[in-house]
Amino acid sequence: MQFTPEFDQAKLIKRYKRFLADVTLADGSTVTIHCPNTGSMRNCLFPEQTVYFSVSDNPKRKYSRTWELTETPAGHLIGINTGRANALAEEAIKDGTITELQGYKNLKREVKYGSENSRIDILLSEPDDDSSSKASQVYIEVKSCTLLEDDRGYFPDAVTTRGQKHLRELMEMVEQGHRGVLLFVVQHTGINSVQAAEHIDPQYAELLKQAAQSGVEVLAYCAQMSAKSTRLIKSCPVNL
Repeated sequence: MQFTPEFDQAKLIKRYKRFLADVTLADGSTVTIHCPNTGSMRNCLFPEQTVYFSVSDNPKRKYSRTWELTETPAGHLIGINTGRANALAEEAIKDGTITELQGYKNLKREVKYGSENSRIDILLSEPDDDSSSKASQVYIEVKSCTLLEDDRGYFPDAVTTRGQKHLRELMEMVEQGHRGVLLFVVQHTGINSVQAAEHIDPQYAELLKQAAQSGVEVLAYCAQMSAKSTRLIKSCPVNL
């Protein structure tokens, strides 16, 4: 995923009202930018540290600047824009980076499914191999992982009833004979492994264990990030 033009820099002042953040530009002026992250952003907020933002030319937008990356005191980069996770996953499937999800001709986004009225992030279908041993459909739920604590990556960063629902839906798809996949897109260059944040959402952690035991595949891929581009480059362990 290439960014043209590349992201601009600023210094973070504060995030507030969930979707807003104040930053200081290079010329010393203060502006408000859009924060495209509905989560708690636990361990992602570092006042006075460098942040990177994109600029939209859409005249209808109230805030033309969108917060994309933040730099930690340790020099790591974090992808703040969780909306990019699905696009990164799709790109990595199509270019062959995610080896476990190859061999399907058709890819669709945001398809309705499940008994709890969800939308799957990515649906793969029409396997290249006509063998009956290969599932005809792969339901992929994508989650952005950005929480680093004690040198470990965790998901979620807050209690997520929506995430719990998605795990139940994936288990339902496996019961019906499809593949169900939970894909963690790791948007933090300091994270090298992922596990459920039992200390934050114990119910999610328990459901994740149940999902894995029932046949849901749990994958994690790490992103390489800069002001010019972001892409998934390698798998990393998931500790269940």
